Amino acid sequence: MLAYVLQRLGQAVAVMLAVAFVSFLLFNFVGDPVNNMVGQEASQADRQALRERLGLEDPVVVQFARFVGNAVRGEFGISYRLQRPVAQLLAERLPATLELVFVSALLALAVGIPLGVYTGIHRDGWLARLFMIVSLLGVSLPTFVIGIGLIYLFAVALGWLPSFGRGEVVKLGFWSTGLLTVSGLKAIVLPSVTLALYQLALVMRLVRAEMLEVLRTDYIKFARARGLSDRTIYFGHALKNTLVPVITITGLQIGSLIAFSIVTETVFQWPGMGALFIQAVQFADIPIMAAYLVMVAFFFVTINLVVDLLYFAVDPRLRVRATGGH
Repeated sequence: MLAYVLQRLGQAVAVMLAVAFVSFLLFNFVGDPVNNMVGQEASQADRQALRERLGLEDPVVVQFARFVGNAVRGEFGISYRLQRPVAQLLAERLPATLELVFVSALLALAVGIPLGVYTGIHRDGWLARLFMIVSLLGVSLPTFVIGIGLIYLFAVALGWLPSFGRGEVVKLGFWSTGLLTVSGLKAIVLPSVTLALYQLALVMRLVRAEMLEVLRTDYIKFARARGLSDRTIYFGHALKNTLVPVITITGLQIGSLIAFSIVTETVFQWPGMGALFIQAVQFADIPIMAAYLVMVAFFFVTINLVVDLLYFAVDPRLRVRATGGH
């Protein structure tokens, strides 16, 4: 177990160093940081003094080591456009993004797993076929098309839900949440459904495929021969074995929710990190772009590490392999 954990930790550190190197290249070689920080009237001597103060004249290895050290402490410099610390800007936007991702992931799992089990058990029923058709639409349609359609239906035509913004938020220390207010709950419905629909359809189709595979195995036939009830077979035996690959896919998809929430946040003007990143791209605000890249990679690596450990815990074959058994 310890060797397995150390191996995964080593891989995580290697991935983060690779991402940090890409961010370092973005930070230093996409344009000149000095030109973004001083005006046209700055003299050459002022520019050179600023370059020396920023350490841009140091060797590349020294600059990269300094960049990694600052990244570990959460320091990514000052935003060129907003003239504020990047860490402070991300801390303000992080609660909105994580709140949206959490609600979307919860919705995708809470709906996708039961629908996958139902369509796997009743694969020839008309309702199961209807669910599969709808899931195909969820997988095929782009996120922004789904978002615009939901805005037109529920915000413009029916007027039930707001079409943009986060609603009223409540401060809980350094954290801000809209889940404790009525307007905040209304505001999160459309963006969370938009972000969750693709993941929901993917989870449902995966669970259905795994259920169909497991229900054809010999131990399920043996369980039926023993006279066990359908409820025990479906939920006590089949579903438990179905969830092993679902854990892996779900963990990776949660990471993708964080990375691809940019589109949803743009459509609904959700004040999260994705919207901040889009603005940074428009204004070539390199510190924010580099910090966003490192943060998303950190979430991906962390979630993937947790999934690997969960996979190790639920799959006895990995434990046997790790101990050298047969």
